Amino acid sequence: MKNIVMIIAFNRFRDEEYAEPKKVFELAEVKVITASTQLGTATGKLGMKTSVDITLAQLNAADYDAVLFVGGPGSFDLYENKTCHKIAQDTLAQGKVLGAICAAPGILAHAGVLQGKKATMFDDTGVLAQFGAIYTGNDVEVDGKIITATGPVTTKAWAEAILVH
Repeated sequence: MKNIVMIIAFNRFRDEEYAEPKKVFELAEVKVITASTQLGTATGKLGMKTSVDITLAQLNAADYDAVLFVGGPGSFDLYENKTCHKIAQDTLAQGKVLGAICAAPGILAHAGVLQGKKATMFDDTGVLAQFGAIYTGNDVEVDGKIITATGPVTTKAWAEAILVH
């Protein structure tokens, strides 16, 4: 893998679900780009600040080996985001790795890309099943090119699963 884009909510992304996988990727010499709904300084739920490199509108899935959605309470704001849906659909259509952690698998569910796929997330709220996914409850779930995880304690395992796919 050469480059990854991590999509975060501009406000209230989950700090460690962004920072810890990013560190794993960078140690593996993978370039990480941060995308969000707007440019500027995004703020995590726990107060982390990070610069946004590109907007969702500028993101082209073809430019990356993997497209990852970071969780946290802000990710609920992206559940109905049509640009996120298109990014997720394009990522899979191009045979790229698509990942989501914590609450962010709900974005993939709303995008329609989890139909009939095994997936996990922070809590079985029914959102996955509502959109045809098979909720497993595993810490990390890999179904083809889709890699989902439950939350902060699974960040390293999620990042490592992404690197080997």
